[in-house]
Amino acid sequence: MKWKKFTIKTTTQAEDFISAMLNELGIDGIEIEDNIPLSEEDQKGMFIDFPPELPEDKGISKVSFYLEESEDTATLLKQVEAGLEEQRKFVEIGEGTITQSETEDVDWINNWKQFFQSFYIDDILIKPTWEELKEEDKDKFLIEIDPGVSFGTGKHETTQLCIRQIRKYMNEGDKVLDVGCGSGILSIVALKLGASHVVGTDLDENCMTSTYENMAVNHLDKELGEFYVGNLIDDTALQKQVGTEEYDIVVANILADVIIPMAPVIPARLKENGIFITSGIIDFKENEVKAAIEAAGLTVLEINHQGEWVNITAQKKSH
Repeated sequence: MKWKKFTIKTTTQAEDFISAMLNELGIDGIEIEDNIPLSEEDQKGMFIDFPPELPEDKGISKVSFYLEESEDTATLLKQVEAGLEEQRKFVEIGEGTITQSETEDVDWINNWKQFFQSFYIDDILIKPTWEELKEEDKDKFLIEIDPGVSFGTGKHETTQLCIRQIRKYMNEGDKVLDVGCGSGILSIVALKLGASHVVGTDLDENCMTSTYENMAVNHLDKELGEFYVGNLIDDTALQKQVGTEEYDIVVANILADVIIPMAPVIPARLKENGIFITSGIIDFKENEVKAAIEAAGLTVLEINHQGEWVNITAQKKSH
């Protein structure tokens, strides 16, 4: 189905007022584009690898809405224009201009997929589920991923750093805890490398769905993994569910500002001599995260860099 897209150029101050006005006119499916930094609460509902670096917020916003080609757009647009003029009386709406373009359902559903194509992490082939496996790749170590709502593709530098460390430190039969499991890519890599069992946690139940679906795509029995919703930092019930001194490997590909307060609860999850693999650390936070990991009683074994991102691997030394 083809749709007409109308975009109002306005201000961030006015975007909520304009959205409400459009709703009152019976227009649903409003899209807002601006450069306002995401709050911590906003980020909890997002499951991309890492929040985007936005350009400077100059107070400009684009509010878009979509109408079917069959609708009487001329009449509705006159109502929108009248509504914008009404808004000018009590809020700064900026230009208030309306531009028109055309789109189709397929644009919304599939366009992002062009940015996720097969790639290698050393000799591990990461392939999206919708891409055909090439003849020359049929004997490769293969991980198939559909990021779904989680948008964890494995292509981000931090995920690659974690995968390399899992491969280096994990032994056949190890039990692995994946904190912030997202699409489940690190859990799946661990299982395909020989882990006996994985446990994952994340803040949103959608990640549980994505992880189980990706396990099925990779022909991994559902019984090989348990996944829980919650925050390991302060949720004592979740800490109890996850268990104490059960894991040979704990991996956390999150963000420095989450790893720092999480560090004190990690040693209790690890067996003696267990390994903590973490990334999501921007380079200027490296020393702060390292200090938190050491303060928690772990010994840093190595620090690796890829681009501006950092991996820290530490161990719970036996006494």
